[in-house]
Amino acid sequence: MDFNEARAELKQLLSRTEPTHLQRLITWIRNSDELDELLSDNRKVILQNISEELRERLPADAMLPSETAAYNKMQQCSQPTVHVDSFLFDEDEVDSRCEEGTMSRSFCLSCGSHRTASLEFISHSFSISELQFLFHNVLPDLSGRMLVDVGSRLGVVLYGGYVFSSASQLVGVELSEEFVKLQNDIVIKYNMTDRIQVLHSDVCLQNVLLQNADVLVMNNVFEFFMEPSQQVSAWRFIMENFRKKGSLLVTVPSLQESLNPLQEALQPGWVEELPVDYDVYLGRDSDPDSLRLIHLYRVL
Repeated sequence: MDFNEARAELKQLLSRTEPTHLQRLITWIRNSDELDELLSDNRKVILQNISEELRERLPADAMLPSETAAYNKMQQCSQPTVHVDSFLFDEDEVDSRCEEGTMSRSFCLSCGSHRTASLEFISHSFSISELQFLFHNVLPDLSGRMLVDVGSRLGVVLYGGYVFSSASQLVGVELSEEFVKLQNDIVIKYNMTDRIQVLHSDVCLQNVLLQNADVLVMNNVFEFFMEPSQQVSAWRFIMENFRKKGSLLVTVPSLQESLNPLQEALQPGWVEELPVDYDVYLGRDSDPDSLRLIHLYRVL
């Protein structure tokens, strides 16, 4: 049964429901955890297990002491900002930790007072729902294709690509030796070595890899980790080397949002933006606003 057939049957079911019970049924459809359980599968369970293991191995903010540039950048934000990794902490986990007092959504405006304001949360990883959306709704079938994740960090795009896609190769490029080791530990433990490779390297040294990539994923890669001049150099390198016609580029945020603050122009004739259908339901833990930050481009 496809979407249109299922929708027609659901509308017929609702039309046959007694009016006194119709609102109750609609409320159940909107809020019941039973429907979310139907959306859960073994692939999500694998990612949830990886998430739990990484939470035990990483500090609460999932950042390394060596990431001084990222810490400094967060301190420069107009509103107090903390890193809450979306792969490690879904909304339920954040709520649970806030209740325990180990995490907070607010900060004190005046020490000792009751005046508080909301903290800004940022994440350098996709959530599990966002990974599902990326591989099922944004990207086409990846059979026989190579995906490269720039700044693979915890490896979540690689794990998501392994369980949610048929990509033949999933390559992560990561500068931090500690994150590379962490990714390799997970890849080996979960028997993903047949399709996943993690390179300890600067992407600006990987011209051949970029020239052969079919899909390039860039999620908040440079803004928090490089000085503006370094960002410009990195973007120019990518625009010069990721040139295979028909290859796909996934960015968060959009190219314009990334390049405009750098006063760097998008190279004419490099890529075109493709439409993405954001009107999908992935469960109660998905964030529609976060999905809309994901942009897809095709190399011309």
